[in-house]
Amino acid sequence: MSGAPVTGRPSRLNVGYGSWDLIWSFVHRVLVVNIGLAAANLPLLAALHLVDRPWRYPVFFGLLSLGIGPSLAAAFGYLRGADGDERAPAAELPRAYRRLFGRALLLWTPCVLLTAVAATDAYVLRHSALGLALVPLFAMAVLVAVGSGVAAMACLAYDAPRVRRRTLLAVSYAQVRRWPLGLMNLGLLAVALVLVNQAPLLGLAVVPGCVLSVVWRNFCSMAGTSSGPGAEGPGAEGPGAEAVG
Repeated sequence: MSGAPVTGRPSRLNVGYGSWDLIWSFVHRVLVVNIGLAAANLPLLAALHLVDRPWRYPVFFGLLSLGIGPSLAAAFGYLRGADGDERAPAAELPRAYRRLFGRALLLWTPCVLLTAVAATDAYVLRHSALGLALVPLFAMAVLVAVGSGVAAMACLAYDAPRVRRRTLLAVSYAQVRRWPLGLMNLGLLAVALVLVNQAPLLGLAVVPGCVLSVVWRNFCSMAGTSSGPGAEGPGAEGPGAEAVG
């Protein structure tokens, strides 16, 4: 009985050059985003590491959390540029940070304030007679505020020349109208926070860039636009048309 000899060697996994190039391009983007986020929020990360119970200092950590918004906007701006250039240089992220800092801070601050007020009210009223009715409303307000803040940072990645007063209303409307994607984004962000809290170094090295890549794609779907650099902006077909000029 004739046949090919059996050698016992495992077969090789043949991956084409294009597949490896795609993998390493994604790894490069993730590492750039992770390093940029960690560098921009280094004071907050250091304070969280040094303080045992950060919730006892809401004002201090609230001020430090204001820097999260511009860093998210810069990350989304870099991801948008990387869509058209798989080898987008790392210098694009700090350039996006400088370009979007003022507008990102303007949009992020109301979201932080609303989150802080709603969370505080929910904590104070949790054992009161009105707590059963009001705590779910405050929790919903926190979810909408956080989701709208992140969506507003993604909205800035379209390089709008100016931010109008209705931007937050528009992104909040998009969060409610496309609630499955909005809940997915919030769930992914929550999982990322838990993983980073449990394993800070490994979490910061891997998780944020992967999660924000998915959040960015979801936002593009919510806005009804293309994610490439030729997109006209979230207002092309979605509710952001009247929000960002």
